[in-house]
Amino acid sequence: MNLSDLPAINACLNSLSAVFLALGYWFIRRNNRIAHRNCMVAATITSAVFLVCYLVYHYFAGRTVFQNPPWFRPVYLGILLTHTVLAVAVVPLVLTTLWRAVKTDFKGHRKIARWTWPIWMYVSVTGVVIYLLLYQVFPQS
Repeated sequence: MNLSDLPAINACLNSLSAVFLALGYWFIRRNNRIAHRNCMVAATITSAVFLVCYLVYHYFAGRTVFQNPPWFRPVYLGILLTHTVLAVAVVPLVLTTLWRAVKTDFKGHRKIARWTWPIWMYVSVTGVVIYLLLYQVFPQS
């Protein structure tokens, strides 16, 4: 494995996180709290590993710039901006949501999870979209 493998690994980690988030939602809608908990813990761990890999990649590789095609750049930057802002915002939301679950404050947990889950899902999915745009659809040379 080398540095150039990390973007694909990061996309896989984001995809896996989104799968765990979707399954966690599905399980809690069916009142399967144990499976829900396990999926949400897995999503948290997957997202944490992603964050470490992301930071390592950008520490060594620097900034990635989308340039081509120029007509698509505003769309890409719009996705990147919302992804980045929400990625920063979701960290304290996830930690608070998890903390309330650990403390068995399920009323408080549900209240904040209604905001945390869709933001976290958006960040996970748009992370994959950004990877696809940068490395598969419009590879930057």
